[in-house]
Amino acid sequence: MADGAIMTDAVVLNVNGHVHRVAVPGRTRLIHVLRNDLALNGPKFGCGLGECGACTVLVDGRAVRSCCVPVSSMAGREITTLEGLVVDGIPGRVQRAFIAEQAAQCGYCLNGMIMATEALLRRVPLPSDTQIRSELAHHLCRCGTHIEILRAIHRAAAEPA
Repeated sequence: MADGAIMTDAVVLNVNGHVHRVAVPGRTRLIHVLRNDLALNGPKFGCGLGECGACTVLVDGRAVRSCCVPVSSMAGREITTLEGLVVDGIPGRVQRAFIAEQAAQCGYCLNGMIMATEALLRRVPLPSDTQIRSELAHHLCRCGTHIEILRAIHRAAAEPA
């Protein structure tokens, strides 16, 4: 290998139920592969440090900050993005609830809020306000739609999974 060359690895990813083979350096962050290689723009690049939550995806059903995860660690894992919650063109129950409750202003945090909510409802079908607040405590939202977000989560929890 020539000096300065970057070694790329072929990584097979299962994203939203579809298998993708990408050739990128193994240390490439998952967020970059999702957005740049797979054109999935649900996850947003925010801080790049795992602090804001805008890049959240589900990995094997758990909320994960995709800006902190090297793509090489994702082989064999089930990755779900915001786009993967849509079934037959119909938004998922959490997405529908956020729309119904108008739980967004600028929308930048929305991906993280929805994905964290999806992970929470998979673990705790009827969460309390305390559980919801704890789950979303590390997702930054500066618009102030927190009350609407709480209502949306309770609405989604009331709907069958």
